[in-house]
Amino acid sequence: MDGVAYQRALGRELQQLRMRRRWTRAQLVQRLPNELSAQALASYETGTRSCTVVRFVQLCTALEASPHDLLERVHDQVSHEEYPASLKVDLTELAGDSRPELAPAHRWAVTEVARHAASTRDLDISALESLAALCGLSTVELVRMLRSGGKVDATAE
Repeated sequence: MDGVAYQRALGRELQQLRMRRRWTRAQLVQRLPNELSAQALASYETGTRSCTVVRFVQLCTALEASPHDLLERVHDQVSHEEYPASLKVDLTELAGDSRPELAPAHRWAVTEVARHAASTRDLDISALESLAALCGLSTVELVRMLRSGGKVDATAE
């Protein structure tokens, strides 16, 4: 088991939940029953510091998220390698993708194709996280959608 990978994945999930609510770190800290600094929260979100189980449950409660579901997503990311270090993206295909969830990614791809960039681009984890945030998706959801290339996932409900 890669503890560092778990910490990073857990941090990314916590950050995504906070960002989806459009909360600052300070706003989330205010919702916690016990004192926590915004800097400590940032270290949890970046995976540079681990949190106790109690703190994890407090964060999930404040974020109105199931600790079980969040931990399951983290485990899936780490154990099934759904969270790649980089992903090759076909810009032409993405420029033609009309799924509304990917609108910001689509606009970026259209711009890149128009300026005659290479037809594919390797996006590192930082770029994937940024693009996911722009799209309002978790990074795992973005990666799944990019990998599906516009095909509807029959297993998703």
